[in-house]
Amino acid sequence: MFNIPLFPTEASTTASRVDLLFFALMGIIVFFTALIFVGVIFFSIRYRQGSRASRKGATSENLKLELVWTIIPLCITMGIFAWASKLYFDMHVPPRDAMDIYVVGKQWMWYIQHPEGNREIDELHVPLGKPVRLILTSQDVIHDFFIPAFRVKQDVIPGRYTTEWFEATKVGEYHLFCAQYCGTGHAQMVGKVIVMQPWEYEQWLSGKSSTGATMSSSGEQLFTQFGCVTCHKSDNTGRGPSLIGLFGQKVKLQTGQTVVADMDYIRESILDPTAKVVATYQPVMPTFKNQIDQAQLMQLIEYVKSLGKQQTASKGK
Repeated sequence: MFNIPLFPTEASTTASRVDLLFFALMGIIVFFTALIFVGVIFFSIRYRQGSRASRKGATSENLKLELVWTIIPLCITMGIFAWASKLYFDMHVPPRDAMDIYVVGKQWMWYIQHPEGNREIDELHVPLGKPVRLILTSQDVIHDFFIPAFRVKQDVIPGRYTTEWFEATKVGEYHLFCAQYCGTGHAQMVGKVIVMQPWEYEQWLSGKSSTGATMSSSGEQLFTQFGCVTCHKSDNTGRGPSLIGLFGQKVKLQTGQTVVADMDYIRESILDPTAKVVATYQPVMPTFKNQIDQAQLMQLIEYVKSLGKQQTASKGK
């Protein structure tokens, strides 16, 4: 049965849970649909015009019956809500040890880069049994990253970052689609996810696809190339704040508001630096909009993230 396209392979930790919920919903729908139709047909025949069925003793109200058909559906729907909500949150909150992989959607291709520096087009290599978090953005229009065998699907939106995660449970190759109409070449925006044994994945990382430079090191080169290092000094003596340990921390703005320095904040600070100016600093940073692409933005963000890790490591010592 699972060779039929209607029943794609279950190849992730959440796939069977999604299918179980789906079939449970289908079972409930079929049961109550059949119950209603059987009742309609039965009463249509038994009490048809001219039948000898007794029509005496009809009642206009029955409190017990009304309570039954109110409480039972309420319990069923609340149970479905709780079940689906738990699954939804589990599918959208990745484990803390999940590995990050960056994805940029373009008309009509997927550009993928691993933190180690490996780059792919329309292919995604991942290790078996390791949680993977995809950090997604678009360079042009809305796309949608859909892996049917993993039962994961997430809109890829220009101007912001979205995420989805999965943990593959079977070695093999699986279809990857764009599930959001994105223009004339939408049907050709396909690819494949290649699930490998962990040791094979490590070999692949160090193989031909390796650029020799990690994303953070590429981001550091861009940081120097664009002169960011002259203002964002590590000792806070520059015209801009230090970025050491910035990622994930709260930042106080000139407006008195406080924001978290996440990926979207760093992205906005690069492309529109006057939107959220840090308290005690002047809005002197130039915009880099139209000067760097989405892949370079991700490299810069990965570099800023690595500065936080460096601070954590130094504290540990």
